[in-house]
Amino acid sequence: MPKEKQKRLSPIARYRNLLLRIFRKQDAAHAAFILSIPTLLVILGALFLLTYMWILSWNTPSLREIENPELSYASVAYTADGIELARFGRQNRTWVPFDSISVLARQALIATEDHRFYNHWGVNLFRTASAATQSLLGELGLPFERQGGSTITQQLARNIYNEQIGFEVSVTRKLKEMVTAVRLEQLYSKDEIAEMYLNTVPFLYNAYGIEAAARTYFNKAASDLDILESATLIGLLKGTYRYDPLRNPERSRIRRNTVLQRMITQDWLERDSYEMLRDSLTTTSLRTADVTQSIAPYFAEQVRQQVSEWGDEEGIDIYSSRLRIETTLDSRLQSLARSAVTGTLDGLQAVVNCEWSAASSPRMRYGEDISKYVTDPCHTDPDNHWAWFWRSNPSVLNAYIQESTRYQNLLREDKNGSEALQELKSDSAFIDSLKVTKSRLENGFVAMDPTNGYIKAWVGGRDLSTDWYDHVGVAKRQPGSVFKPFTYAFAIDANYSPDKMYLDSVFQYPDEFTGDIWSPQNFGDETSGEWMTMREGLARSMNTVTAQVIHDVNPLNVANLARNMGIRSELEAVLSLALGTSEVTLLESVTAYSTFANRGIQTDPVMITRIVNEETGRVVYDYQQDSLRTHPREVLSEEKTAIVIDMLRDVINKPYGTGIRIRSGYNLYGYDFAGKTGTTQEGADGWFIIMHPELVTGAWVGFNDQRMRFRSSYWGQGAHNALFVVGEFLQSVSENEELILSVNNTFPSPLLNNQISPGDRQNPRTRVTW
Repeated sequence: MPKEKQKRLSPIARYRNLLLRIFRKQDAAHAAFILSIPTLLVILGALFLLTYMWILSWNTPSLREIENPELSYASVAYTADGIELARFGRQNRTWVPFDSISVLARQALIATEDHRFYNHWGVNLFRTASAATQSLLGELGLPFERQGGSTITQQLARNIYNEQIGFEVSVTRKLKEMVTAVRLEQLYSKDEIAEMYLNTVPFLYNAYGIEAAARTYFNKAASDLDILESATLIGLLKGTYRYDPLRNPERSRIRRNTVLQRMITQDWLERDSYEMLRDSLTTTSLRTADVTQSIAPYFAEQVRQQVSEWGDEEGIDIYSSRLRIETTLDSRLQSLARSAVTGTLDGLQAVVNCEWSAASSPRMRYGEDISKYVTDPCHTDPDNHWAWFWRSNPSVLNAYIQESTRYQNLLREDKNGSEALQELKSDSAFIDSLKVTKSRLENGFVAMDPTNGYIKAWVGGRDLSTDWYDHVGVAKRQPGSVFKPFTYAFAIDANYSPDKMYLDSVFQYPDEFTGDIWSPQNFGDETSGEWMTMREGLARSMNTVTAQVIHDVNPLNVANLARNMGIRSELEAVLSLALGTSEVTLLESVTAYSTFANRGIQTDPVMITRIVNEETGRVVYDYQQDSLRTHPREVLSEEKTAIVIDMLRDVINKPYGTGIRIRSGYNLYGYDFAGKTGTTQEGADGWFIIMHPELVTGAWVGFNDQRMRFRSSYWGQGAHNALFVVGEFLQSVSENEELILSVNNTFPSPLLNNQISPGDRQNPRTRVTW
């Protein structure tokens, strides 16, 4: 009879039998079985977790990525004297070594964010469990605050490798963070990890890292942070917006004090010191990386455009490449220029506000005393600004409204012109804003070293945050009499004598093609009917004399010379060119005058001297080695240039010179100056350019819209507006001990070969050779 088939035992039964054979007692084997169940579950759970983390590691940063994290660094532009000018980058970041970060900031970080930092291996399981428990209890309504369980190393992993790890609240993200943190701890020392963290953590205002934050909030280096500043910045890490000292100063103070208390627990701060500090204010000095915050915002924007174009050509992303851009600007001269512009333009704004405030202008009462305009209700009360102008010129206001974007938008909404106009005129806020914008007096100012073309100061307007229009390098305006020296320069180059005589009288000049008659008058329509030299005609800025000179030498020749000297704008070769009817920029004009100051050698303006890759230390651009740059060239002989300079000295030195005020008004005696004032029709533009062998300085004053202008011919003259800006600047330079404008440095004197003959008075168009 066959044997009965033996029944097969289950795995659990076999396991229980195994335990019985080991322990030999039923009770002991049963107890071992019960206790082994959770142990097995823990082991299986651990194996599952390790397997899952191993799979997740495929999607975490590789070893190569951890050793070489990809970070975006801003390129930083500096002035010639080493002051930071501007930052160009998607992330405003400057990497600083661990030892270059304030010890107080480092201690505040460890005490607040991870006090076991130097004892764990990248992950603090106790802190993770504690944070999870407190957060869960808080969600249930119990008095527990939501906690973050990430160590500094884990936060660093998230900050650097956010694309691979992410920021979502999930177990998967936390495990990725842990895996990466452990790898970081294997590759870097604790100080290196803390350094990386402090250089990558994000703050507000596009500041990344402790150095950028210190400069943004306190305008100082991270190495110079005091204890309150350090605690404030570290306190921001919990919530950059919530604890922003600018937006939420009280919350920031409370969070700062929490950081200080944490420092007490780590014995880095005495309780008595905390009591002294707890109610103190943390003074901020916000300076963001926005170009509007630069000491020279218009210049910085020009630098950005130039470097960006260069980067495109070289295949370099300037916004993430950590470049050091060295510029020509002098921060000290720039500061003086900004002060001169601000002070002078504020005063001139008061003048024009008052001039147009009533039917009778205060000009008759106040004369040249700007301080009286500044304190008069016609300026101090905004309702009086330009009040009479707007009442007497309703068509101008209507035109401005119809040119506005809001008016055009209303038309697109199918409203007719009359309805749109009335709707906007009833909007008092819109009308007030429009009036302020249109009546805002503007200015351009630039100073250049004529020997090399280096830009030393650049003020493109009164405030870039309200007006991005650059009045130095972009805005084109008629230069008026500032253009006259080019006419006389060609005449001198053609061997005319500066003492050649012309009759101060009005002549008619018919256009041979159109038949139109050009008959220029002097300022104020005054003529003497007397003979005068070219030299005197230029010093007095006589239109009648200048018109005869350009008629003699041909306007095409004048246009060509002006282009060779630095004017790049299109010049219409007509007789009126001599009086500055073709629009040019202030930068072009100062560049051309620098050719005079540089003894006839033309040099293009220079803003950038060198660009260095900060990571490699390699010079990637050097202006002196730039094969595409325009090299200096002689466009007017030194001998002839000396004659023109000598003629322009009379503008400054002679009692009848239009620029005489620059000496008497600003105590600038002793310097060898030459220059020219300029005023366009009805005072729409005021100009003044002055030359010294070491510095050529120019200013323009006017309104963006040429329908707005000074009411009186007096204040509309360049000698009474633009000259004031330059005068304030040069006076400040002369009083500054660090900035020496040499009294001993002079222009060459002209060498005369012949004397003018008396007979030339009878024939004023005879050319006299030298």
